Amino acid sequence: MALAFNTDFDPQHGSAVPVAPNVARVTAPNSSSFTFHGTNSYLIGTRSLAIIDPGPLDETHFEALMQAIDGRPVDAIILTHTHLDHTPLTQKLKQATGADVYAQGPHRAYRELDEAETARLGRSADLAFMPDHHMQDGDTVSGHDWELEAVHTPGHTANHIALSLHGTELMFSGDHVMGWSTTIVAPPDGSMTDYLRSLERLLARPQSHYLPGHGDTIPKAHAYVKGLKTHRLMRESAIMRQLDKGVTSISELVVRLYRTTPEHLHGAAAMTVLAHLEALVENGKAVASDTPATLESSFTPR
Repeated sequence: MALAFNTDFDPQHGSAVPVAPNVARVTAPNSSSFTFHGTNSYLIGTRSLAIIDPGPLDETHFEALMQAIDGRPVDAIILTHTHLDHTPLTQKLKQATGADVYAQGPHRAYRELDEAETARLGRSADLAFMPDHHMQDGDTVSGHDWELEAVHTPGHTANHIALSLHGTELMFSGDHVMGWSTTIVAPPDGSMTDYLRSLERLLARPQSHYLPGHGDTIPKAHAYVKGLKTHRLMRESAIMRQLDKGVTSISELVVRLYRTTPEHLHGAAAMTVLAHLEALVENGKAVASDTPATLESSFTPR
């Protein structure tokens, strides 16, 4: 099943864009190869609000959010996960609104890190973040005319949650499911095994209209999520075929499997390949030369 990405997205930076009844999106101006046109912050409610993913510490984005809030009480600021394109504005917004901060928990890796991995993680993750309230799977937070349920969807990060809006078909999918691109799953921050399990969790849920952390709304989300799963399993099969041919290094796997990917994205591709290889090792299909495996490890089929 071929994935159809939607890159036709007008972020309307600085404006609150209605995307569903009582839901508005404000996209931060932090465009990049990894954030698309910027991080989406969402405002839910009418008389009182929840804000999902405040975004980067950018004054114009803060002003846009405050204009959209328009003096209304904010009951909750909720983080889908703790990467640095989602969290930095949290404290300033908390101080301005008095709202409590909710998240699954502080940032954490899937396993112990070596020194190089710790430095890399610190460039992408908010290691100092601590919520006021920890939201476990199934926990809810509510306001005057809204209720959001946490759906633990680890994979992109260990502490990633999606949020379903009670009484609607809406799921705020964070970075777990995005319509413009596949999600980066980069060990030790991410886990491909958990990512695939979390896709299954979403398929078992009734919500079929996703509002992602980057890019446009995803309609008919279940069909799209099935496509994401198929894409990942096909990539896994392609990696296994290369291992069977005697290709043992991640660098060579990237050259063979990502021929059409721009070279400046090969680093991200290498991390994705490592995530697949870690999953193959976990499932007993491959063997790594090092424990834990790294980008410099060699891999062979079991």
